[in-house]
Amino acid sequence: MPSDAKILIVADHEDTLYALESALSPLTHEVVCATSGDAALKEVLRGNIGLLLLDVRVPDVGGLEVVRYMRRVEQTQYIPIVLLTGFGPDAALSSAALRLGVADLIPKPVDPWALRTKVSYLFRTHQRLRAMECELRELRTRPPSRTLSGRGRAVGRTRGVDPRSPVPLELPLQPDSAPQGG
Repeated sequence: MPSDAKILIVADHEDTLYALESALSPLTHEVVCATSGDAALKEVLRGNIGLLLLDVRVPDVGGLEVVRYMRRVEQTQYIPIVLLTGFGPDAALSSAALRLGVADLIPKPVDPWALRTKVSYLFRTHQRLRAMECELRELRTRPPSRTLSGRGRAVGRTRGVDPRSPVPLELPLQPDSAPQGG
């Protein structure tokens, strides 16, 4: 994932968007906002979103429907999602959200410090995962390195040693580990 990935905040009230954006401003990540589920999906599909902060109740497509859609699309299925809810403790909502792979469910009003901490951790973790995936893809596309038998792991050349010669499997015994006669 590019280092310029953005955080997408989705809420239907301007004051909520402003408060969340203000709470995340110390993180220095670019923040984009959407006021509906449809707008959120369009923004996510444009790419370069590193985390989604999503209110459960938004117009058009609800928060859980946005999550369901994102989990079915390959390019968005691993983006961390934090759901915000004003409904208080709701076991059914929590269960549904966690089954869909939501990273966390945060009740409103939001504690800015806790929100920054969670978002920062999830964002960094997602960036590391994307970086490792890119590196893995790059490694898979490289031509195979030279190996002894054409398969297995590569063996570096050592001066004066023919890599095709057999390697002795026995190691000499240390003086203090010699078998005792008895």
